[in-house]
Amino acid sequence: MLPRIHGFDTGLFNEFRRLEREMDQLFGAGFWPGSMRSVASESYPPINVGVTTDQVDVYLFVAGLDPEKLDITIKENRLLIKGERNLERDDDAKHFRKERHDGAFQKLVNLPEDVDAEKVKARYENGVLHLVIQRRESSKPRQITVQ
Repeated sequence: MLPRIHGFDTGLFNEFRRLEREMDQLFGAGFWPGSMRSVASESYPPINVGVTTDQVDVYLFVAGLDPEKLDITIKENRLLIKGERNLERDDDAKHFRKERHDGAFQKLVNLPEDVDAEKVKARYENGVLHLVIQRRESSKPRQITVQ
């Protein structure tokens, strides 16, 4: 049964995408904690998210993407990254395996409550988008001296 799973047509996932869009329209964008779309595209693009006491680091691996086509927003402690990657296609080629995805994508990341949406730096280098989102000073631990 496993070979059939990896070799099936993407029509089923197109239906999941349609359902996700309808659910977003019904309940508002970001209703799902993750995206069904990530299942369809084998989690493209891959993402790493880490936190320290000072900041949240987000790494999105998007080789071959024009950084000008990225749309990055933070609203209500949710980071939304949208983009599109268009690849050259050889319509005469018949692929027996295709792992490089193209087209539109979006990633939704729930952020800690104490992030400061006004203090965000974004850098794209060597196919990796790195976001540094600072945490509010008031949320950082501080030492209290007993007198």
